[in-house]
Amino acid sequence: MMNEEKHLLSLKSFSKEDIYYLISTGIKEKKEYKPGKVGESLKGKLVALLFEKQSTRTRVSFEAAIFQLGGSSTFLSSDTMQLKRGETVEDTAQVLSRYIDAVVIRTFSQEILENYAKYSKIPVINGLTDKFHPCQILADLMTVYEKKGKLSGLKLTYLGDGNNIANSLLIGCSKVGIDISVATPKGHKPDSDVIELAKEIANDNSKVITTENPREAIENSDVVYSDVWSSMGQKTIKNDNRKLFLKYQVNVKLLTFAKKDAIFMHCLPAHRGEEVTRDVFEGKKSIVFDQAENRLHLQKAVLKSFMG
Repeated sequence: MMNEEKHLLSLKSFSKEDIYYLISTGIKEKKEYKPGKVGESLKGKLVALLFEKQSTRTRVSFEAAIFQLGGSSTFLSSDTMQLKRGETVEDTAQVLSRYIDAVVIRTFSQEILENYAKYSKIPVINGLTDKFHPCQILADLMTVYEKKGKLSGLKLTYLGDGNNIANSLLIGCSKVGIDISVATPKGHKPDSDVIELAKEIANDNSKVITTENPREAIENSDVVYSDVWSSMGQKTIKNDNRKLFLKYQVNVKLLTFAKKDAIFMHCLPAHRGEEVTRDVFEGKKSIVFDQAENRLHLQKAVLKSFMG
C-alpha cells in the first residue's frame, strides 16, 4: 500500500492508488473467502474494538474479519472502562499501546479520535465518528466497482442529511473520479470544510455539486445513496423537519430521473417509509445487502494493510 499513514482516521490523506489497492484487496479476500477458513495474517495479534456508540455491521464485520485472518479481538465499551470515570484519552492510548496490536474506535468527536491517535503507538482505525465513516465508504466504493466495473466517470447522488456518510462520500468519490451530487435541506449541508476539500481534490477530474434540489441532483445518476435523517447520537428530528426531509425521500418517482440501470445504496440501518420507500429498498435496484456484506471483506483489506 502506497499510503504511509500509520492510522486510518479519514480518507483525506489517501491517494487514488491507495483506495484502489484496498478495493482490489477486498475483492481478492471476497473471492478467497470460505466459511470456516481461518488465515494467518493476524496470527497472534489482538485488536481492541473501543466503542462509545452502538453498532451492528461495524462491530460484527471487524470481529469476523479479525477472526478469519487468524487474530483475536476484545470488545471495550467506554461505559465499562476508566474513561467513564475521567481517565484521559491520552493515558488510555498509551496504556493500550502496550497491550494490543491495533484499535478500532467508534466515538462521537473526530477530535477525540485524532487525539487518541496522537498518543497511540499502534494503528488506530476509525470505526465511525460524527464527521467521518471511512471504512463504510471504502466498502461502498468496492461495491460500486463490483456492480459497474469502474469508478471514474460515474455519477453518485446522495440525498438526505449532510452527515458523516455525506462527508466521507464527498472525499472518497472525488479521490477516485466519481461525480458526486449531494442534495440536502437548507441548514443540513455537509461540513463546509469537507465540501471545499472535495472540490479541491476533484479539480478538473470530476464534479462536486451541493444543492437543495433533489431532482436536479439525481438526474442521470448511476448510483443513488441515502441514509437515515437522524444520525446516531443526535436528537430525533422534529415533525417540521420531517416534512422538510420528505422531499429527499428516495422513491420510485424520484428514481425515474436517474439512469435506467441506476443502483440504490444505503449504509443501514434503514427506516422504510422515511428516507427510502419499502418498494425501492427491497426492489431490484437495491444492493444494500451486497454493500453490507462487503464491509467484512474490505475490513480484512484494511487490517492486513495497517497491521501486515
